[in-house]
Amino acid sequence: MASTVFIVDGMHCGACTGRVERALAAEPGVTEASANLMARSARVDYEAPATPARLLEALDRAGYPAATADTTLDIEGMTCASCAGRVERALTSHGGTVAANVNLATHTARVTYIQGAVAPSELARIVTEAGYPTRVKTETEAPAPVSDRQAREAAALRRNVIIASVLTLPVFVLAMGAHMIPGFHMAIMHSIGERASWVIQLVLTALVLAFPGRVFLRLGIPALLRGAPEMNSLVALGSLAAFGYSTVVTLAPGLLPESAREVYFEAAAVIVTLILVGRWMEARAKGRASEAISRLVELRPATARVERDSGVIELPVAELAAGDIVQLAPGERVAVDGVVTDGHGWIDESMLTGEPVPVEKTPGTEVTGGTVNGSSALSYRVTATGSETVLSRIIAMVEAAQGGKLPVQALVDKVTRVFVPVVMALSVLTFAVWMLAGQGLTHALVAAISVMIIACPCAMGLATPVSILVGTGRGAELGLLFRRGDALQRLAEIETVAFDKTGTLTEGRPTLTDLLPADPAISADDVLRLAAGAEARSEHPLARAILAAAESRGLTPAEARRVKALPGRGLSAQTEGRALLIGNTRAMDEAGVDLTRLAAAAESLSQEGKTPIWIALDGTLAALMAVSDPLKRHAEDAVAALRYDGVEVALISGDTRATAQAVGRNLGILRVISDVLPEGKVEAVETLRERGPLAFVGDGINDAPALAAADVGIAIGTGTDVAIEAAEVVIMGGDPQGAARAYALSRAVMRNIKQNLFWAFAYNAALIPVAMGVLVPFGGPGLSPMLAAGAMAFSSVFVVTNALRLRRAGA
Repeated sequence: MASTVFIVDGMHCGACTGRVERALAAEPGVTEASANLMARSARVDYEAPATPARLLEALDRAGYPAATADTTLDIEGMTCASCAGRVERALTSHGGTVAANVNLATHTARVTYIQGAVAPSELARIVTEAGYPTRVKTETEAPAPVSDRQAREAAALRRNVIIASVLTLPVFVLAMGAHMIPGFHMAIMHSIGERASWVIQLVLTALVLAFPGRVFLRLGIPALLRGAPEMNSLVALGSLAAFGYSTVVTLAPGLLPESAREVYFEAAAVIVTLILVGRWMEARAKGRASEAISRLVELRPATARVERDSGVIELPVAELAAGDIVQLAPGERVAVDGVVTDGHGWIDESMLTGEPVPVEKTPGTEVTGGTVNGSSALSYRVTATGSETVLSRIIAMVEAAQGGKLPVQALVDKVTRVFVPVVMALSVLTFAVWMLAGQGLTHALVAAISVMIIACPCAMGLATPVSILVGTGRGAELGLLFRRGDALQRLAEIETVAFDKTGTLTEGRPTLTDLLPADPAISADDVLRLAAGAEARSEHPLARAILAAAESRGLTPAEARRVKALPGRGLSAQTEGRALLIGNTRAMDEAGVDLTRLAAAAESLSQEGKTPIWIALDGTLAALMAVSDPLKRHAEDAVAALRYDGVEVALISGDTRATAQAVGRNLGILRVISDVLPEGKVEAVETLRERGPLAFVGDGINDAPALAAADVGIAIGTGTDVAIEAAEVVIMGGDPQGAARAYALSRAVMRNIKQNLFWAFAYNAALIPVAMGVLVPFGGPGLSPMLAAGAMAFSSVFVVTNALRLRRAGA
């Protein structure tokens, strides 16, 4: 199974995305196709016989060509035609490559690739990994990122708006001046004359349609001829109808009755100008909507100072390699991910976690590209570059989520698929009804044009993706990464949030608090020394607590052999010739160890929220230890915020019932499931989900199955990579308040989407009948094409502007 992404700039509404998806899905081998209006992209999952080239042809046939680019690669080591063939096969094996032409004589390759699916540097890396060192020729530049494309789009629209406005203003004044300025009509009649006024309007309107308005004709007419009309088709038909009718009146008035000889050049020109203004404002708003990604990209420094044998040199960040030692000056941004090798200081990681408190860095600790150094100079060894860095993965996650499609979008897609044909039918019906009613050609034509113009489905198509775009970007700023866009909708619908305890609500660094020997013949230090010897090979947090306690007392751990982990119970070992068993009550019961002597003490420790640990030697109870894992600073606030929002909070813990209940009481959690083995977390999640949709928050490897089983998995970013991969939402810091913030943000996004959809549908439902003239027989108003164009442009701008309010969500 392969996957690729196409940039499709020709999509302008929800109907367009539907046609793009259907065109791609119709190709044999395509398993899934999803188009995103905001990102102007289409993602395709496919297998043989589908190929990128065939998918490009399918988009071309549908009238939505994908953006491609060419690059030239300089290749070393090719000595024969076989080498050239291997290079060519390596390039074409990538799903983003359309064509590759390798020239053995010049040692170059000319590659046509899909913008958005692969970059020239990636192509060079593919060939290098195939055994032929390759670099991108410097004279060939990679295509601009999305933010730059949006900036260019906005600049082009602004230019077209200015040209259209300059040309339209005289037309509007000549046509409407008589309605606004007394005596204006007579002044025109006695100076240039009515016919000359019409000719001037004709020429200027023709220029508006031919140049700034050409985009509507270029896209809309071919779509109409293919039998797949879309938004541009409506605008093209409306403006051409008004222009064509007025041209006949101007140049061949004898073809029409005298009562129908009126011109509507101003309607055609103003329609185009107003819609261009709306698109320009929409493009500017979309640029602001994607600022989150732009800001993340800008966090990458351009150069870094690297240590070499000859001294320190400055290199482009793109040329850094794993193992390089980079010097970091005070106040400088970290170039790429690495590990501190020299120095001590503090780094601001708020771009990563959303938490403003700087993090201490000493030799051996990790640093992340894009974070900001404090007042100390540091040196670090590069561990990851390019797409492998945390910042690059964050950007990739956010872009993937922004390109996602929510389940609610399915309804919108169904509506927009039939919307434009229905509108065109209503326009024809309107024309026929008014003609049959005897209102004349002019009135019928104006009403029909108004219906076509008012019913643009832009607002419908933008309602969902623009909210996702802004919402996921805002989440990134708050340290919340939605790995899948549809998690936004599902998280807003949850009724229960279940937390894992250790490392999620607690620090995950337990400390030994109590040690009670059960046999006077053995001292506390001897028990601790034997236990530390067995736990020395364990990675369990409780093991580290025991080892730390032994170290603090200056004890040397005993030598242990045949150490065996007992999952969910403890471990067994042979120490100094004695059988040692360390574990919980279940482990002792299974071994037949009598716990009566210290049972009351264990119960008391559990009531205090401590975890009892039993130690048995040769099948006899030797001691009772207790460890306590302190709660995270904002754990209680996280629980309180969720409960305030009406969400039930549950705790899933492997601790004893008394210990887990004590932690629950401290946090205000009423639903506590204790004594859960690692493999039992999925069952606990399923039990809790009987009450309704559930989100699970965890951080460890053993949480991965539960994260995957929950309706929404939320991983603490300080946890393991396995847990993060299994989750759909990642909290980049260790603060459990991120779960509450993610829930609040998802609700805000869904509320915003519903507002947008209501506006888009209500707007059309209310104004299409007005444009058809339903109110006219009752003395009500109709709707002119100019007002219809203004209202249509306003609807799209309203939807995008409303979504921009999400940039303040969670503040």
